[in-house]
Amino acid sequence: MDQIQAIKIIETVLLTSQEALRVPQIKKILNDELSSAVILQCLHEITLAWQGRGIQLLELANGWRFRAQPEMQVYLNRLNPEKPPRYSRAVMETLAIIAYKQPITRGEIEEIRGVVVSSQIIQTLKERGWLEVIGHKEVPGRPELLATNAAFLADLGLKQLSELPAVAFDSEILRQQD
Repeated sequence: MDQIQAIKIIETVLLTSQEALRVPQIKKILNDELSSAVILQCLHEITLAWQGRGIQLLELANGWRFRAQPEMQVYLNRLNPEKPPRYSRAVMETLAIIAYKQPITRGEIEEIRGVVVSSQIIQTLKERGWLEVIGHKEVPGRPELLATNAAFLADLGLKQLSELPAVAFDSEILRQQD
């Protein structure tokens, strides 16, 4: 298979896939006819070909996918006027603490926030697909260790946690806001 044909296939697969694809998945779709390096070169060429358009090819934490340029979102919202879910301040604070302090237990989150974290908050984040239990802390009661996942990063348009903006936590400030 030549590179032009590979680019055509990869582009088609990515445009029609409902989820991001990793290089090994793309390699398998191409019957392992191309190396990972060649596939990455094809992805780079596709990225360049789509520059300046309303859609871009991005590498996210969970793989490669096409996404609308941010400035196009206003028009997409008109196409699908559904309102995205709105999360409470408690949910968003809990998510931020987990994202920046992971892995972390519920008790440690409560220490930082200064209030009890309800089971519903954790459940909401799990149902959204942003939160996972990655183990248990080796202390009495063996509490769950919570962490964000690739879906969380992908929804934020990030490849890795280090791309999150820098922030300093001050538990005193959080307590005063509740």
